[in-house]
Amino acid sequence: MWNYEKRLQYPVNISTPNPKIAQVILSQFGGPDGELAASMRYLSQRYTMPYRNVAGLLTDIGREAPEMFHLRGPSFF
Repeated sequence: MWNYEKRLQYPVNISTPNPKIAQVILSQFGGPDGELAASMRYLSQRYTMPYRNVAGLLTDIGREAPEMFHLRGPSFF
C-alpha cells in the first residue's frame, strides 16, 4: 500500500514572476541545444550501435542527462 502526496520537496514562493529568466530555464531544458534534445540524441544512437556494451553506455548517459529516472514507468525503458 502506498500514499501519494502531491507536494514539492521544498516550498517555492515566487514574489514577482520574471518571464525572461523563465524563458532561459525552458530553453536550457527543452531548446534545440538543451538537455532533453541531447538525451534523445544519445538514446536514438544506441539503437544503431553495433557493440552492446557501448549501447548500454549510451542508454545510461541518455537516461541520466535530464534525470529521466523520474519518468521511468512500466513502458519507459
